[in-house]
Amino acid sequence: MFASADTHPYPAGTVWTLSLDETIPAVAQLIEVAFQQAGPEALPALAPAMDPGALADFRKRLEAGRRFYAAWSAGQIAAYGWVSYEHEFVGELNLRLKLLPDEAYIWDCVTLPAFRQKHLYSALLGYILRELRTGPTRQVWIGADKDNLPSQRGIARAGFHPVADLVVARGSAQRMAWLTGWPGVPENLVAEARRVFLGNRERIWLDALSSADTGS
Repeated sequence: MFASADTHPYPAGTVWTLSLDETIPAVAQLIEVAFQQAGPEALPALAPAMDPGALADFRKRLEAGRRFYAAWSAGQIAAYGWVSYEHEFVGELNLRLKLLPDEAYIWDCVTLPAFRQKHLYSALLGYILRELRTGPTRQVWIGADKDNLPSQRGIARAGFHPVADLVVARGSAQRMAWLTGWPGVPENLVAEARRVFLGNRERIWLDALSSADTGS
């Protein structure tokens, strides 16, 4: 029964979306950078910021059809992010996203420490959105941890709209998650978020909790 698992529910993150039929705000970053989609040639520039395992994963992501976008400053990568189509796996929550052919999901966005607080994140998102608009994509989704306020602000600055919070309840061995729509958000849009993030279900079981989660 869910009641036995409905212990200390907490909002883990927020789901945001943007229709590419909308106006994409122009965000002025505070330093000069060049934005572009990149491939394996970006690996040498990424090496100082990633461990070897992450670099190997970089190649796998590209081979699987994911796209990599970056902001460059004086030959260095200042910020980057990934775009997925069809499906994606959110490892920290054990969520499997499923996207329609005209949808995309932006994820694993990072601004290197030396370049933070310069609006690079939101400017990069704006660049990605304009690039996606030239193809078949019409709806873009993104998520952010509830306590990651800089990320939330950057997403809002780029024009995304908050749709729902992902609420997680911890039990003795598993977690359950559901989406709670933001005030004023149409229920049909919340239902679309459930389709993408929860596989069209009201609530889903997540992975079994680790000993760190359970406190054992």
